[in-house]
Amino acid sequence: MSSSTDFELLFESAPISLWLEDFSTLKLLFDEWRAEGVTDLEAHLRADPQRAVQCVQCYRVLQVNQQTLRLFGAGSQQELIDRLPEIFKGDMLERTVADLRHLWDGDLEFSNQTVNYALDGRRMDVQIVIRVLEGHEATWGRVMVSLQDITQHTQAQTLLQQSEQHARSLFNLSPVSLWVEDFSGVKRLMDEVRNSGIRDFRVFMSVHSDFVTRCMEQIKVLDVNQHTLDMFGATHKDELLSKLDSVFRDEMHDTFAEELLDLWNGKLVQIREVINYALSGELINIHMQFAVMPGHEEKWDLVLVSLVDITARKKAEAYLEYLGKHDALTRLRNRAYYVEELNRISRKGPWPLSIVAMDLNGLKTVNDNQGHAAGDAMLRRTGEVLSKAIGDKQHVCMARIGGDEFVALMPGSDERAALGLKERIESILELNNQFYPGQKLSLALGLATCKSAPEVEDALHNADQAMFEAKKRYYEMSNLERRS
Repeated sequence: MSSSTDFELLFESAPISLWLEDFSTLKLLFDEWRAEGVTDLEAHLRADPQRAVQCVQCYRVLQVNQQTLRLFGAGSQQELIDRLPEIFKGDMLERTVADLRHLWDGDLEFSNQTVNYALDGRRMDVQIVIRVLEGHEATWGRVMVSLQDITQHTQAQTLLQQSEQHARSLFNLSPVSLWVEDFSGVKRLMDEVRNSGIRDFRVFMSVHSDFVTRCMEQIKVLDVNQHTLDMFGATHKDELLSKLDSVFRDEMHDTFAEELLDLWNGKLVQIREVINYALSGELINIHMQFAVMPGHEEKWDLVLVSLVDITARKKAEAYLEYLGKHDALTRLRNRAYYVEELNRISRKGPWPLSIVAMDLNGLKTVNDNQGHAAGDAMLRRTGEVLSKAIGDKQHVCMARIGGDEFVALMPGSDERAALGLKERIESILELNNQFYPGQKLSLALGLATCKSAPEVEDALHNADQAMFEAKKRYYEMSNLERRS
C-alpha cells in the first residue's frame, strides 16, 4: 500500500473533522496589502469588516473527511462546499480575525477556539488547529485544518462559571459576616498531640497554655465578604487581615480553647457566642457558627465561619435584666431582687446579717402639695445618696422595696458595720441638702443584726420598729418646729 493510500485512509477514518484547504489566495491578498503599506492587520480589518469576509472567501476547500460531513450534517462534500456561507457566519467572523493575525505574523501552526454552524442551524463551539503542511510554507497551498466540537464542554464551563458567580454573589452580598478559612495547620498540631499519647486534651491545654496561641497562629483566612469589612470597620481585606490580632484578642483565647476542645472530640460543626473587636476597638458580641465543609473532614483545609453581630440584642437583654433587678426611678435594687437576695442569705449566709430599714420622710406631703414630679425628684435624690453611701461594696444590697421604703441587707456585717453605714447615709444626706436648694431630704433609719437564719424575721421586725420610732421622732420634732 502506497503512502498516499495510507494518508487517504487515515484522513477518511479520523475521529475528528479534517479539512484539507488551499490558502494560497489568502497569501496573495496579504502580500498585496503589505505592498500597499498595511502593517497592522487587525486595525486594517476592523476599519472595514468586509475585509474579514474577503479573507474567509479566499479559503478553498480541497477535501473533507466523513466525520466532517457527519458533524455539519452534510450529505456530500459538494453540498458542504456549496453551503459554506451557512457554516462561517455571525460571530464566527469576529473570531476569525485572531486566526488571520496568526497567519499574517508568520505562525504556520496554531490553535484557536471559534464558532461554526451546522447546516441545520446548530451553533457549535469548536476547537480549531490550523497547520500549513510541509513544503507549502511559501504559498500556503496546502493547509490541514482540524475541528473538534467542544460545545458540551463549553456549555458545561459556562454553567460552572455561572454557578461560581452565583455562589460568589451570595457570599459577597450575604448580610452575615462570612469567613473562609484553612484549619489544616491546626489539625496538624492537634494530631501531633494525639499521636503523642495525650488523652485529656483539656488538661493538656491548661498545662500548655501557649498551645492555644500556636493554633490561632496556624489559621489561614482565605477570604471574607463585604459584610465582614463593614462589621469590623475595615476599608479592604488586606487591612482587616493585617490586623486580626486586634479583632481576636482577650476573651477570644478562652473561647478558642473551647472550640479546639470540641474539634478534639470530633465536633466539626459548632455554634457559640463569642466576643470580637472592631478595628476601632469597639466590642462586638458575636453569634458564631463554625463548620468544616463537607469533603474536607480529613484535613480541615476548608472551613466556613459565619458571624452575626448580636451586640444590640445583648444590650437589650442586659437592659431588660437590669430593669428586672433595679428600680427605674432610683436605680437601686428593686423589691424582687431584695426578696431573692434575702432568701439566698437566709439559706447560705454569710453571718452575721445586718439590716438597715429606711423610710423617706415627708414624701406624701410633697406629692400632695407640689405634685408627683417633685416627689419623684426626691426619690431620685434618695437613690443618689444611698448609692454613694454603699460605694463599691458589692455585697451590700441597697433596695427600694416600696413607695418611700428602702432597706439595706449587709451579709457578713455586724452592728458596728451597720452603724457605720447609717452614719455615712446621714453625712451624705447633709451634703445633698446643701447642694439642692428647696425641699430637704430626711430618712428615718432603723438597725438590727442577726446571726442565723431563724433570727432573720425578728431582725427585719426589729429594724422596722426602730425605723418607725425614728420616724415618729421626726414628725414630733417637725410639729414642735412649726408651733415655735
